[in-house]
Amino acid sequence: MFNPSRMVIARHRRRMSSKKLAEAVGLTPVHVSRLENGYHDPEESTLAVIAKALNFPVEFFHGDDIDPVTREAVSFRSLTAMRAADRDAAIAAGHIAYLLDDWTTARYNLPSSDLIDASQERDPARASRWLRQHWGLGEQPIKHMIKMLEAKGVRVFSLAENTRTLDAFSCWRGDTPYIFLNTAKSAERSRFDAAHELGHLVMHRHGGPQQGKSAEFEAQLFAASFLMPQSDIEAKIPRAITIDQVVVAKRRWGVSASALAYRLNKLGILSDWLYRGMVIEMDRRDYRTKEPNEMEREESVLWQKVFSDLWAKKITKDTIAKQLHVPIAEIENLIFGLIVRKGVNPEHRIENGPPPGLKLVG
Repeated sequence: MFNPSRMVIARHRRRMSSKKLAEAVGLTPVHVSRLENGYHDPEESTLAVIAKALNFPVEFFHGDDIDPVTREAVSFRSLTAMRAADRDAAIAAGHIAYLLDDWTTARYNLPSSDLIDASQERDPARASRWLRQHWGLGEQPIKHMIKMLEAKGVRVFSLAENTRTLDAFSCWRGDTPYIFLNTAKSAERSRFDAAHELGHLVMHRHGGPQQGKSAEFEAQLFAASFLMPQSDIEAKIPRAITIDQVVVAKRRWGVSASALAYRLNKLGILSDWLYRGMVIEMDRRDYRTKEPNEMEREESVLWQKVFSDLWAKKITKDTIAKQLHVPIAEIENLIFGLIVRKGVNPEHRIENGPPPGLKLVG
């Protein structure tokens, strides 16, 4: 049976308006609207043309409903700078991520959520310390942000959206938290985006994006405190520090030079006058578009483990895409475009059996 909600998802993934789709398939905008609202089903020949225009298999449009990723349930950094088409395409990617996650959890026991509920805490720094204490992290830097999030039950997916107006977004689906990261950002900024979204997940689960700028400000403070604990910063950073020293020091915490300079200013280590001068010099050096002393980009450890084990069973990304009735590019876009190598993932050598940290279901 034709599922109109899936037609909307496919159209959003292609950043097409109803009018543009109508023009592409030779229908009127009213006809397309009636199809998407479920007023009538398309003929097989019409659906075939629509599927071709959207580059989705025909079978995709006959699937069951997918749990909604609503605009109200997700947190986006800056709605004013974001095109509606980019926002809708990202949300549609979230729907496909749900399909992939369901397919995976039916076969593997993935880590369950171990996040705290800090929705009543209005001090982001205190919330970050609370979470660090809950996870037993102490005050040490976090070496691999994505790996840590996945170990704590957060499903982390990539967004290959090729736009800088969309940083990242997060949402809850029942008891499972999700974070989506834009791979167009630098490695350091992507780590900070991940910590920012973690702040939303623990502090704003019940509030939603209606809190607007205040929620975004709180998430920023949470991320800064979580990635750069005050005691560790004060122990490692001298009171007199130059921009070149910042560029070197930032590698310890895995953040951008601008993020570390801002943190030093807020902690009183860098005076307002020195900070303003440092910002001017960073702009002159074009650090906003090209991060200096850039670290290696993090990838998903969990998805590498899963797909390495599937590869050993002769189950490829193409196999999964066919079972989910989605283009293989949609799968690759969600899993950081990883290349599965026989018996190897970023952290472990897999010789026999399921990868470390994963258990087969049944």
